Formats: sequence, C-alpha cells, structure tokens
Amino acid sequence: MSRIADTFARLRAEGRTGLVTYVTAGDPDAARSAVVLQALDRGGADVLEVGVPFSDPLADGPVIQRASERALRQGATLDSTLGLIEGLRASLRAPIVLFTYFNPVFRMGTAAFIDRARAAGVDGVLVLDLPIEESAAWRSALDAGGLDTILLVSPTTSDARLREAGRLGRGFLYGISRLGVTGVRDAVAADAAPLAERMRRLTPLPVALGFGLSRPEHVAAVGRVADAAVVGSAIVAKIAEWADDADLGARIERHVRWLRGVEAA
Repeated sequence: MSRIADTFARLRAEGRTGLVTYVTAGDPDAARSAVVLQALDRGGADVLEVGVPFSDPLADGPVIQRASERALRQGATLDSTLGLIEGLRASLRAPIVLFTYFNPVFRMGTAAFIDRARAAGVDGVLVLDLPIEESAAWRSALDAGGLDTILLVSPTTSDARLREAGRLGRGFLYGISRLGVTGVRDAVAADAAPLAERMRRLTPLPVALGFGLSRPEHVAAVGRVADAAVVGSAIVAKIAEWADDADLGARIERHVRWLRGVEAA
C-alpha cells in the first residue's frame, strides 16, 4: 500500500476529514518554502500537494499565478522543486503529491523525472494538462516507479470518464468542485456534493474535493460528502501576506490547525 493510500485508509478508520494543502514550491524563495512545508506538516496536513512553478498555467487563478511568478523570479525549476522535497522528506510525516503541467516533465524526460521524483520521496504525481486518453505510457511508467497517478475530474466529467479515472488512478481522485480557475470563494460550490456522490458511486478511490475552499466550515462541509478537502489559494495568499514575518512557520502552522478546526483563528 502506498503512503497516500495508507493515509486515506487511516482517515477512514478514524472517521476524520482529511486536509490536503497546496503550495507552490520556491514561493517566496527556497528557504521560506521549506519553512512553509514543515509548518504545514506540523499543523496536521494529511497530504502535501507541492506545485511546480510554471509560466503558462491553464487552471491557476491570480493568487497561485503570482506565487509561480515569485518562485520563477527566484530561479525555481522542476529540478529545484525535487531538490526541496528531497531535502525535507525525512522530516515530513505526510505523503507528497507533486502538481505539475507536463511541459517541465517533458523537458526533463519522463524516465529521468520518475527516477528523480522517486529518489526525492514524492508519493504521487498530478499532471494537470495530460488527458487520460494520452496518458497510458505515463501511467505505466509511474506505476513501475512506485508513484501514484493522481487524476482530476470536474462537475462536467461524464460517468463513463469518471469510471475510467477510478480504474486508472491511484491514491485518491481529485474532484474540482467548481468550474473555472483556482481562487478563494465564500462558500462551497453547489456542484461539490453531487460530484462527490458520483465519484463515490462510480469509483473505488478515496475522494478529495477542492477549488475555492478557505475556511474550517468549508472543510467540515466537504467532509460530509468526501474523504478530504483541498485548500490551496487561501494558504498561498497567507504565505504572500506573511512572507516577511519572522514567525512565518508558526503562523502557517496555526492556520492549518484552524482549518482543521482544532485551534481558534
């Protein structure tokens, strides 16, 4: 059983909603990015989703786009992202999912990337812009490398495609609870519950829902229909706000505990 599958099995056994946190590697710089990842882990994030900075994102809203721009200005790359993870892996409890577009992987080379990711301690990979229909060789290579293929579905995904994602994916299935780009919203999307119900009915994988979540009540609401909530833009915004604070790590740790509902704001 992979570290990701083991985490979701434990969450179900404990009857607890999981928290998947997203941050952009190298934001605002490599040193503070390491501080943030350690703080997320200490705060109790169940899965750490680490985004590879990319210049031409398709689904990232302005908050995450600006994070990528800050990281790219500091020289962040796919290789430096893997180096960051490798340097921290022994100190982190949570499994790590690398979130990337395919272009950086293509430039590194699939075989080289998988070898490097495995050595760094990555547990799963989500390639946002690689369609299922074109991913057979990629999925086989990840399987051979012992890495989980994390697949993405949305409210417009057909039942047939959902079944296929459940058959081909590993670890968990990531549901986008609303259409459009990432970004903080005031409420959980109306499409979240119907999407989660279809995901549960049509696939065997644990269900994580994201896009727009930013508060403990959002995490709790998602927990009524899914195994985990994904919070990204709200955390990335806090990193930007607190970047120059000497207590950056402590503030991020408290924020995660607040999102989990175990500490007041």
